[in-house]
This record gives sequence, structure tokens and C-alpha cells, in this order.
Amino acid sequence: MTVATSTRELAHPPCTEIRLEGVLHALADPLRLRIVREMAAADGELSCSDFDLPVTKSTTTHHFRVLRENGVVRQVYRGTAKMNGLRREELDALFPGLLGGVLEAAAAQEARLGAPVA
Repeated sequence: MTVATSTRELAHPPCTEIRLEGVLHALADPLRLRIVREMAAADGELSCSDFDLPVTKSTTTHHFRVLRENGVVRQVYRGTAKMNGLRREELDALFPGLLGGVLEAAAAQEARLGAPVA
């Protein structure tokens, strides 16, 4: 894992260390899948405050950390905001079709059940 050099820089795994089972673990949680779906639908980065999640701030921080540490998202500070970007290109290169398939399956489930994931 890339080590952070300051308190404002967050550690991210390089592509060579991203593992399929870690990505699947990160995407298996309904709340994290909801976060990823929102990020995939966005045009660019989103701040943590852009997400209206039904959990505490500390739980939200935990979910973003799991996504970051498993290589699904990249987080950077811009001023006081922590910005989040989906590592889609890197994930598509490592695991072709995985992210797109998971996102399509989540949308199909939502359409079938009539309720969003999480």
C-alpha cells in the first residue's frame, strides 16, 4: 500500500496490490455499493458531504476507508473537503467487466424490487 506522507494525504493501494477478493468485499456491503453507484453516476469527484447516508459520520468514514483501502475509490483533500473518485479505469483494466456488471446487477435488482440498494 502506498504510505501517506502527511496527515492530509491518504494511503491508496497501487494497482499491483488491488485484489479481486478485496474489491468484492468492498462492493458486497449494500451501503458501500450505494456509494459506488452514486459515484459512478456522477461527473467527477464527490465530497463526503455529497452523500446522504443513513448512518453516523464515523460509520460513513469506515465505509469510505474500506472502499479506499481495497482500491475502489481514490480520496484526496481539496481544501477542507475530502473528495472521492471512483478508480473505474484501474478497476476495468484489472478486472474487465466486473464493476460494470456489478453496477448493472444493482440497477436490475432495484428495478425488480422497486427499492434502491441500502
